[in-house]
Amino acid sequence: MTNCGASGETCCASLEVQGGTYFRTYNYGSSPTAEADPATLSTFRLDKYLVTVGRFRRFVNAWNGGSGWTPVARAGKHVHLNGGAGLANSGAPGTYETGWVAPDDVNVAPTDVNLTATCEPYATWTPTAAGNENLPIICVDWFEAYAFCIWDGGFLPSEAEWEYAAAGGRQQRLYPWGAASPGTDNQHAIYGCFYPHISPCSGFTSIAPVGTATAGAGLWGQLDLAGDVWEWNLDWDSAYVDPCTDCAYLAAASNRINRGGYFSGDAASLVPSDRGSCTPEGRFTDIGFRCARTP
Repeated sequence: MTNCGASGETCCASLEVQGGTYFRTYNYGSSPTAEADPATLSTFRLDKYLVTVGRFRRFVNAWNGGSGWTPVARAGKHVHLNGGAGLANSGAPGTYETGWVAPDDVNVAPTDVNLTATCEPYATWTPTAAGNENLPIICVDWFEAYAFCIWDGGFLPSEAEWEYAAAGGRQQRLYPWGAASPGTDNQHAIYGCFYPHISPCSGFTSIAPVGTATAGAGLWGQLDLAGDVWEWNLDWDSAYVDPCTDCAYLAAASNRINRGGYFSGDAASLVPSDRGSCTPEGRFTDIGFRCARTP
């Protein structure tokens, strides 16, 4: 909880991201080209680190206590936007975030079995605190990620917020840290099974403690925006809708967006504009999350 990254700081560190306008679609050569799908964002905060096993353990304890903690209805909205209405829903113009809905309570079930069985040998969760507390939590479904962020006083970042932070806003970087190659020394990103050394991936030991890739910080200081594990975003998977001002695609579809690449992926998955998506009920060996917050 208090010893993440090279300096051993709080794992709950959250850094401000200055708002602005950028392009969600772009190519990168010597500079951004073929720019399209602009988005304008207000200032927000985004956690410096992926949510760790240790942080998630506190949430599991709250869920296990008494009748089990679940979010209150309509929690988790970007209440600092649009007079408290939250993000604009680009999937249904004129509507906004609904926040948490009670029928989704049944999808929050962070049991020992659920957090390990489908993700072995990569599961980072252990039933009791052991040596994995600073690894990113994986094998959480989208609902548990969303519920954790609500419990922790924040919300899941929208796809536009996440990409904006990873791209360095209007700089629209090739990688979160800039144009330098990610290399194979685990300094910029954990990917390609290069961690802890060049070898085939072999279980959760191929997943690095959060903040290990110290040279990979984005413009506003967040780490692991490229590699280690994919990150759940708020949006449903859809083609971009223009224009977008503090928007998210919230009309129900099949999959939820995830971003950022992962420990065994290739360098192409590390670029901020790369998109992934998965069923929100799924538990995956390579998807974790981080939270966003009001500025």
